Amino acid sequence: MDQAQHLRNIFKNPMPRSASRIIAVTSGKGGVGKSNVSVNLAVQLKKMGKRVLIFDADFGLANVEVMFGAIPKYNLKDVIWGGMAIRDIISYGQGDIPFISGGSGILGLSNISRDQITLLLQRMAELDELADIIIIDTGAGISDAVMEFVSASSEVILVTTPEPSSLTDSYSLLKVMCARPGYDRNSTAIKVVANKALTREDGKNVYSRLRTVTDRFLNVNMELLGVVLSDPALEKAVMQQVPVSLSSPNARSSRDFEELAVALTGDHAHGRHNSSGMAGMFARLLNRFGQISG
Repeated sequence: MDQAQHLRNIFKNPMPRSASRIIAVTSGKGGVGKSNVSVNLAVQLKKMGKRVLIFDADFGLANVEVMFGAIPKYNLKDVIWGGMAIRDIISYGQGDIPFISGGSGILGLSNISRDQITLLLQRMAELDELADIIIIDTGAGISDAVMEFVSASSEVILVTTPEPSSLTDSYSLLKVMCARPGYDRNSTAIKVVANKALTREDGKNVYSRLRTVTDRFLNVNMELLGVVLSDPALEKAVMQQVPVSLSSPNARSSRDFEELAVALTGDHAHGRHNSSGMAGMFARLLNRFGQISG
């Protein structure tokens, strides 16, 4: 039996009635607040009654851990090579937000056996039973590891700021994404978050400037999700390693994150985005690594 047929057989097994909504949060450069967006979105979505989980795919910096002030004992490699159940590698941050560390297991995805592929996809399918929404916090920039996760996701939140360098790097990320084999404009929704804006108008201008360039040179399906204003309360929360949505729920940045969460769920209210859940997302990822073909 070839590997592709083996993969198809995996998906013949009983699956959860509905797949998790997978949202990748990314940025063209570091320091723009990408992980802050991921963590605070998770907090706000949980407040709205959603079952949410964060998958930390930044094996280099692991900013989600830093944001939560929590050091996970296990990561994805313990599932792939240690045979652990996916539930057993879940850690919890403030607000009882569950998260999984990809760790160095992500680096090993390009060199795993058929049996390990089977195990990994089965374990990932279990996450659909645990979460309505899974937020993937990617690394920053346009490295291969980052772009594989972005390209395998049907929903992408691109975090940028008013800094010219951030806008340039955001455009570079979109350009690389569009040039990757298999990119499909109609199946990839890009939602922009203008972070660290001084005013609402400032944030909207960030999106307008990026949209002007992408409309001219790229073929992307992109919209503005929302604006997060610069806020001393947010900076203080980062230093304290607590999400601002928990430490200062009435701060203006907390209200902005709440609006982002409302916009995400409102966007979803008229029907689910096409999603094959976490197992489907990892199947696409492994396919891009050349592990699954045919």
